[in-house]
This record gives sequence, C-alpha cells and structure tokens, in this order.
Amino acid sequence: MPTSFVLIPGAGGSAWFWHRVVPLLIASGADAIAVELPAADDAADLNTYADVVCRAVSDVTGPLVVVGQSMGAFTAPIVATRVPTSALVLVNPMVPTVGESPGAWWTATGQAAARSAYFSRIGLGDRAFDPVEDFFHDVPAAIRAEAFSQPEPQQSDTPFERVWPLTCWPDVPTRVVQGTDDRLFPLEFQRRVVRERLGIDVEAMPGGHLMALSHPEELAALLLGSITVS
Repeated sequence: MPTSFVLIPGAGGSAWFWHRVVPLLIASGADAIAVELPAADDAADLNTYADVVCRAVSDVTGPLVVVGQSMGAFTAPIVATRVPTSALVLVNPMVPTVGESPGAWWTATGQAAARSAYFSRIGLGDRAFDPVEDFFHDVPAAIRAEAFSQPEPQQSDTPFERVWPLTCWPDVPTRVVQGTDDRLFPLEFQRRVVRERLGIDVEAMPGGHLMALSHPEELAALLLGSITVS
C-alpha cells in the first residue's frame, strides 16, 4: 500500500505552493494531497485548519506522512493527534511549544534579531524584510511570474491570536527540513529553536523559505526518505 503525503501550506493557505512537489511524489509511487486552507476566514483557527486536513485524508488507509511548511508546523502536529500518522516532516517551520500562539512565536524565539544578524552577515545590511525579494530570491523567474499571477494570498489574524491547542508534542517520528538560504528563518536560528523545542537536529538542504517552489526535486527526495524512517 503506497505511503500518502498530506502537504500543509504556510500562511495564506495555498495548495498551489506544493504544485511542483506533488507530481514528483506521485511519480515515485506515493500519493500526495496538497491542502487548501481557509486562511482568509476570520472564523477559522488552528483547529479548523486541522479539521480541513483531516477531511482531506479521510480516505487514506496506508501510511501517512504529514508535512507542514512554515506556519503549517502549527497545524501538522494537531493532525497527527487525530489521524494515524507515520511521520511528521516540518519544512522551514515555525515550531510551536505548549501555551504559545503563532503570533507570540516571533518574539519568543528571537526571530527578528536572528533575521537582522543574518542579513548583516550576508551583506544585506539593516534593511527590512522584503516579502517579494526575500521570499522569492531563489525561485526561478517563470515560477515567480506564475506565483504573482495567482490571487493574492489573504491570511486572517485569528490563528495567530489563538494558543496552540496541544499540551505536548505527539509521539510521532519528527523531522525538520531547513533551507540553508532561508532569509526569514536563518539556518542557525532554526538549529537552536528546533534543538530547544524538539531535541533534534535539522536536516539542511539548499533553498530559501519557499523550497517547494525553488528546489522541488531535492525537497521531494527528502520527503520520500520519510517512507523508510517512519
């Protein structure tokens, strides 16, 4: 029975984010489900997002790998407590901890200082984060153009304001895949946060924050590795 991957996007909730990874997983014999989240809905919180993901995998009977990108790392472990899950894979994640909301995560982890120090180290100076340039700096021009042709993502503040509902991390094998060129969550910052919160090391690969768009082959290969480690 093939392994299924359910792919949870980050803020904005667009399943399109995974469109370069899905066919690579399927071509390797796995099933892949990219989930569209109701990100613009002010009534939807993290539990709502988990409900949507669980409905998307309701027909899965074989091994399931739950993948969360960025803010999707707040939703992925909730899903793992509700449906049988072989492995969790977090990609450039916001790794939550008990009693924390996604909105509080930024200050709690020291992200702003880490991002600023990283910018200085790579020669970008003290400028502010530019969502276009710093998210898409390593995305091929054709994919970047396609991304900008999509409806502009809308993200409600509601899930950022609500505390993560779990009281502990689920007892599921967990991996963290981190881009070495992520300008939002620099690698050394992520190594510290992941070690503090999950007690594991990150698996580094080339790419910025949007690796599913910029390095889909490498990311798909790492995801497929979860079939053997789960």
